[in-house]
Parts: sequence; structure tokens; C-alpha cells
Amino acid sequence: MPRFQPHPDRRPAIVAGASSGIGAATAIELAARGFPVALGARRVAKCQEIAEKIRADGGDAVALPLDVTDPDSVKDFVHRAAEQLGDIEVLVAGAGDTYFGRLHETDTESFESQVRIHLIGANRLAAAVLPGMLDRQRGDLIFVGSDVALRQRPHMGAYGAAKAGLVAMVTNLQMELEGTGVRASIVHPGPTKTGMGWSLPVESIGPALQDWAKWGQARHNYFLRASDIARAIAFVAETPRGGFVVNMELQPEAPLAAAAERQQLRVDEKASVDEGKLDS
Repeated sequence: MPRFQPHPDRRPAIVAGASSGIGAATAIELAARGFPVALGARRVAKCQEIAEKIRADGGDAVALPLDVTDPDSVKDFVHRAAEQLGDIEVLVAGAGDTYFGRLHETDTESFESQVRIHLIGANRLAAAVLPGMLDRQRGDLIFVGSDVALRQRPHMGAYGAAKAGLVAMVTNLQMELEGTGVRASIVHPGPTKTGMGWSLPVESIGPALQDWAKWGQARHNYFLRASDIARAIAFVAETPRGGFVVNMELQPEAPLAAAAERQQLRVDEKASVDEGKLDS
């Protein structure tokens, strides 16, 4: 007899923050692997576009409104997702945005908003799906963390504090859920090229990049793609019963040295040409 019953053939999943970036990529990846997916976000029209694409590709997906800062919205989202897809087997909690700014220049309301979204919102989602998972003695809670929670970074203090709190919450869940059959995991993306944060004006991002370099946190200019994180989340969800991923951190691989040297050579050549124009 196996120690655990295998995952059921049908495993409905809900993805919070699925209108773009990592959430959208995760919904697409899970659907491609056979998971029925409920996409939730405030921008429900964007979720609907992604759900239509998933269905066109042969997947099973629905789009529903979700605001993780609103308790009633969270309850309604989970209820409607279960009604349309079946009992929720997988939660991917990744809703949120990024606030750039030095802590001493950040007002308390902005700081609090990061905690409400990234920590309290994730807690609301978990609380909404846990009763059913505990009854069935199986289920996956997968939280999207950040490497900023592990190594704090200037200009991201509010976001980092919220994500660090998320680490503490997930760690407690792992201890308290032991023996229930419900697994809690956290995936920490490193720098990832999405719309979150990178659409800010240069005057906000520029000082941050300078300070990251100062503290050794910008070693190269390669970024992860949202699809990279989506594959990691899918790996966590598909891990067979009997083991679970406690935490996972992904970082972008640096450019190959030869490519980096060629890029620097082009920069140096351009600077030399520009200097020559000035001299003439």
C-alpha cells in the first residue's frame, strides 16, 4: 500500500493575480499541464482574455473578479471557482504590486498597503481554501514570495517587510499543517521582467538601481521571465504525494562571459566614437 493516495486526476487550481506577469504565466502553464484554472484579479477583463486563450488551446479556465484586500471578494472568488471547476486542490497566491521608495520617505499608508496585499491578502486566500483541503486531507498552498524577503534591498523596504512576513506565515503553516495532508510551499523569484514596478518613471527606478549596485545587488542585467517562475510553481504543484517543496529560490543566470565582454566592447567603442565627435 502506498503511504499516500496519489493526486486525483482532476486538480482545480486558483491563481490570484492572474491578469499579468507571473500570475498570468502560471495560469497558462498549469492549464497546459491539465489543471482546470480559475484566474482572479481586479482586472477581470485581462483575466478573461487569458482564459479565452487557454480554452482555445484546449485547456479549462474561468476568469473571476478578485480583490485580495476585500474579504467578501476573496470568499466569493473561491466559492464561484469551486462551483464552476470543482473542489479547489491548488492555491497559487501571487497577487500584488511593488512599491519603490526609501522607507524614511514612504508614508505609513503606502507601507500598510503592501502588508495588506502581500501578507493579509495571502492569508485570506489560504483561510478560504483550507477548510475544504483539511476535510479532504490533501491540497497545495503555493505562495509567491521574493528574494527581497531573504535579502533586503534598498527602496523596497515596504514590499520586503510584507514578503518577509509571508515567509514567517508560510513557515508556521508548514509546521501546523504537518500530518494533515495539506502542503504549504513558497517560491521566491529573483529579479523578474514583468510590468510590476518596471513601468515606474526613471526618477523612481534610477536611484534604486544605483543603491542596489552599491550594496552588491545588481551584479548583471539579465532578468528571469515570468514563464521561468511559472514552471517552478507547476513543479511544486506536481510534486508527488509523500514529499513537498519547502521553499524554492530562482535567480536569473548571468550572461555568458564572452557575451558580456562583447557587450562591454560595444559600449566602449561607442563611448570612444562619441568622445571623438566631441574632440572634433
